[in-house]
Amino acid sequence: MGTGNSRRGRLALAACALSGTVLAGVALPAGTATATTSSGSAAAASAPSGQGETTLRVKMSGSGIDTLNPFLAFFDGAYDVFAAVYPTLNSLDEQGRPGPYLAKSWTQSDDKLTWTFTITDGLKWSDGTPLTAEDAAWTLNLIMTDAVAGTANGSLVSNFASVTAPDATTLVIKTKEPQANVTYVSVPRSGIPIVPKHIWESQAKNLKDYKNDAFPLVGYGPWTLTDYKPEQYAKFDANRDFILGKPGFDHMVQQSFKSVDAAVAALRSGQLDYINGVNPTQFKALQADKSLLTVQEVGNGWTGLEINYNARTRTGKKIGTGHPALGDPVVRHAIALATDRKTLVAKVRDGLAVPGAGYLPPAWPQWSWKPAAGEETPFDLDQANKILDDAGYTKGADGVRVDPKSGKPLELRLGIHADDTDDAGISNYLKGWLETVGIKLKIQTLSMSALNSDLAKGDWDLLMDGWTTGPDPTFLLGIQTCAALPKDDGTAGNTDSFFCDEKYDELFNKQRTTFDQDERAKIVGEMQSILYKADVNQMHFNANTLDVVRTDTVTGLVYGQPDAQGMYPAQSYSFWGYLKATPANAKATAAKEESGGGGALWIGGIVLLVVLVGGGIALKRRSSADDRE
Repeated sequence: MGTGNSRRGRLALAACALSGTVLAGVALPAGTATATTSSGSAAAASAPSGQGETTLRVKMSGSGIDTLNPFLAFFDGAYDVFAAVYPTLNSLDEQGRPGPYLAKSWTQSDDKLTWTFTITDGLKWSDGTPLTAEDAAWTLNLIMTDAVAGTANGSLVSNFASVTAPDATTLVIKTKEPQANVTYVSVPRSGIPIVPKHIWESQAKNLKDYKNDAFPLVGYGPWTLTDYKPEQYAKFDANRDFILGKPGFDHMVQQSFKSVDAAVAALRSGQLDYINGVNPTQFKALQADKSLLTVQEVGNGWTGLEINYNARTRTGKKIGTGHPALGDPVVRHAIALATDRKTLVAKVRDGLAVPGAGYLPPAWPQWSWKPAAGEETPFDLDQANKILDDAGYTKGADGVRVDPKSGKPLELRLGIHADDTDDAGISNYLKGWLETVGIKLKIQTLSMSALNSDLAKGDWDLLMDGWTTGPDPTFLLGIQTCAALPKDDGTAGNTDSFFCDEKYDELFNKQRTTFDQDERAKIVGEMQSILYKADVNQMHFNANTLDVVRTDTVTGLVYGQPDAQGMYPAQSYSFWGYLKATPANAKATAAKEESGGGGALWIGGIVLLVVLVGGGIALKRRSSADDRE
């Protein structure tokens, strides 16, 4: 899983090469063919633009892409695209420290209120238009002044007083109060992408409806997005003049799979180079294959339960259909008491996770937090029953408790992701535990888009969800602030549970202006304590990210060294990984795929033969069970 701030789609990224095997649920982009390297051997790549060129094939995030508009997007798939095609002021090195990107250097004034960035001269957007400091100033100012533009990343600039570009290579950011994380505000994937002013200026008044789907997309990153078909694929060409180095592949395709199982089958057959985010059962099975490198990363996200306890807008207007009893902290705490996190780690993740508590994940130990001794919520069904009894939630003849205020039975909807094995496993355990304490669950299996559509409207009771985050905590902490609530017209806002607390907001602003690392960590810890005690976002576990790489087809994807337990640091695949990845030994690939003149694809349950015809592909239908009457 790449580092970033995004709603988790249970990332399952896979780099692959179209050779001669079967893919489940995949539709190929037009004009794609099995590639040959310059030596004439079939490679872990394809060549849409000519022989000798290579293509890195990546499985699109399981979340998919909610929108290509970077001002509005939340899904992992969209953030992967933005990291590839839009620049940022800073990069992040392997240790998560800010480095150069558009800005080659930066300074801070003595009063810590003014940051001056020197922008590299001579850069150009993919359409040839000069890329200057004015593009960055325009992007940041739009987010600062327009509520719709600030939907995704408004919290990152809420302390900015002004952003100006005195000349083409100088960007000046002035803050209202000293701000410690300015060099993290615009970084790949976990920060604000800089967009071309000359393209977006005409769309500024219509941002909420702008899809940004004119290809090739005008940008400047390691890649240029040349085509995108929803729920099918995104195609990219390498930026050969990229300031941080040319990508090791000539092209990249992020391909949509119906399931991670389909990607695993393709990996086993040699068609995929790499999968990021397999489940524990798949991971342990793949460890036996000597041609594969299996990698565990320290978890950079959380999986947990969100509770709709008080859905409302910024003005306090009630919205949605959440169960009124969830506004009672007793009910929320009873749910927490009835959740055995250790069992979820053992049974759902096969031990490849750590039990959840703090809101920020273990990948970034500088922000780690645990409840103080005696304050940790135990797994205690008896105590859950007792506090509900004491609060007057009596059980009916069917064993389901009744809310004494509304008279409604405690029958709650639990929304889960349709394609997520973790959600399915967790929901079955929760159903049993909660029914033991008199709370009935109705499990609703929803697509990623449907689940998030319901979330924004407040039309839910409980949701399984998760977020990933980069090394600076501001964005993830920001989605729990009052400013993240939606406006009355339904626009803006990136809340996930409608949480709003004045003390929390005060600490949020304080941590952002605290430069001493230890002091800032204490403030962030206080914020996590508030969230923990509110029981609105209940952390189930921080899953280890499980990656699998074909060592015979691709190299350079994984960086860093494992610790004593064999855990690698959190990776940034969608930026550094895909930039640094290169085809492995062509001879080894050739020996494996020597007979690969064609292959087969599953599209909509129909088996199609892939046959090379000249420089393209012919699709031939082959009979299958679905064809029989």
